[in-house]
Amino acid sequence: MQSANMLLKKLLRTSVLPFAARHGMKKNLFPLSRTLSLSHCLKQDNSCKPSEKLDLDAWKKVMKSGLQEEVSETVPEPQELSALAAARETLEMWRLAGKLVPENISEEQLKMFMECPSKSAKKKYLKYLHLKELHKKIDKKKMEEKREKKLEAQEQTSKTDETKKSPFLYLWSSTMDKAYNWRAAQSMIFGQPLVFDMSYEKEMSIREVSNTVKQLVLSESSNRRSADPFHIHFCNLKDDSLYHKEFLKHYREAWDKLLITVTDQCYTEVFPKDKLVYLTADSPKVMKTFDHDKIYIVGSMVDKSIKTGVSLAQAKRLGLETAALPLDKYLLWNRGAKNLTLDQMMHILLTLKDTADWKKALEFVPKRKYSGFVNKSVNELKKSLDLINTLKFGKRQEEVQKKFAKSYPKK
Repeated sequence: MQSANMLLKKLLRTSVLPFAARHGMKKNLFPLSRTLSLSHCLKQDNSCKPSEKLDLDAWKKVMKSGLQEEVSETVPEPQELSALAAARETLEMWRLAGKLVPENISEEQLKMFMECPSKSAKKKYLKYLHLKELHKKIDKKKMEEKREKKLEAQEQTSKTDETKKSPFLYLWSSTMDKAYNWRAAQSMIFGQPLVFDMSYEKEMSIREVSNTVKQLVLSESSNRRSADPFHIHFCNLKDDSLYHKEFLKHYREAWDKLLITVTDQCYTEVFPKDKLVYLTADSPKVMKTFDHDKIYIVGSMVDKSIKTGVSLAQAKRLGLETAALPLDKYLLWNRGAKNLTLDQMMHILLTLKDTADWKKALEFVPKRKYSGFVNKSVNELKKSLDLINTLKFGKRQEEVQKKFAKSYPKK
């Protein structure tokens, strides 16, 4: 009897239970209970131990995992992924058809394309993306060209630096610097003073102050290289001001070695008032000739918004004489403001000081601002300009026609 029970146990373990676990046969083969007893006779058998009982919960987990794997193999792809793939296929077809389609498109852009209400809206959106991509390519190309030009410029500067290292050129540049410095030193003793008014810091932004200092640096270098330089005075220049900080950025250690006069005093405290002349474009008085005995003052100001009357008000407040360059007398003014940069003013004053020729001096005015020099009298030019303006803008055309008919009657 015991041998028969043992044989039955072995058969169940080797054949029936693995078959049921593999094929998920759990409902009909065994009763739903925590443990499976083999038979009534097996229950009475003392040799049956708790470790030999079979756990049905483990079977359930194994069978559920098998069913989930089978279901996951047969589950179709989400509709969103299939729709995106279809949209990409349509884009490829439109690209092959020659329509404006971007080369690279993101998932967000593709979703926006799918959300477009009509076909024309989709085409417009794709055209917008195509143009955007094209502009990016053009900007990238421009940046690469700029980078190449910058590298070429650096190579050229390195070549020029190598040529400068030659002993002859080094000797020539050093001797010329000594000659320029000697002239500037002589101008500090015997030269005519030229004052730059540095009291306009509050009237400008930081960017305008930096542009002003750049123009002053150019003015100082052109004055130092001239045959008869001015004795430059920077008046109303205070320490730790924006002007002073920008000068230190440009000159660094050479700032203290410049052959110019720097003071925080006003020019009225340094020079007599009867010799001072403030040059401003807003002055009603026109400068006729250059006076070597006068001390000219130039306002150190770069004004992008062109605030008229600031320097004129400064001169009137101090009770100084003012003057303006005769631009209308010698130039056919075309367009733009009549304010000049500080380095242009320096070139004009240096040329007037050397030659006293207004035409040569006013050649430093930018040519975009005037159309030529005056050859006729001022009254004739005014009449012709008035006639041109009336014909051009349609002002009082009937009066012009009557005047023309009176002056030129028909034969």
